[in-house]
Amino acid sequence: MKITSVSVRKIEKEGSRMKGIASVLIDDSFAIHDIRIIEGDNGLFIAMPSRKTATGDYRDIAHPINPDVRKMFEEAIFEEYNKSDDAE
Repeated sequence: MKITSVSVRKIEKEGSRMKGIASVLIDDSFAIHDIRIIEGDNGLFIAMPSRKTATGDYRDIAHPINPDVRKMFEEAIFEEYNKSDDAE
């Protein structure tokens, strides 16, 4: 599996911890949208797309199964997020 494309839309909202939304294309054939980039207490992290359940909890719609794949997503998304800083 290879991440073939990443797009990031930064969000500049005062007081918000959410810093952007990412979309990832895998193997030029499968897209995952609405991956949130959030500023946590220990730096940026990603939150996969989720849906609110009938009980009020949130459940991921799509997510990495192991830490290596999560790290691959984080690195690709953060690289694109940081590139957009360089363009400004």
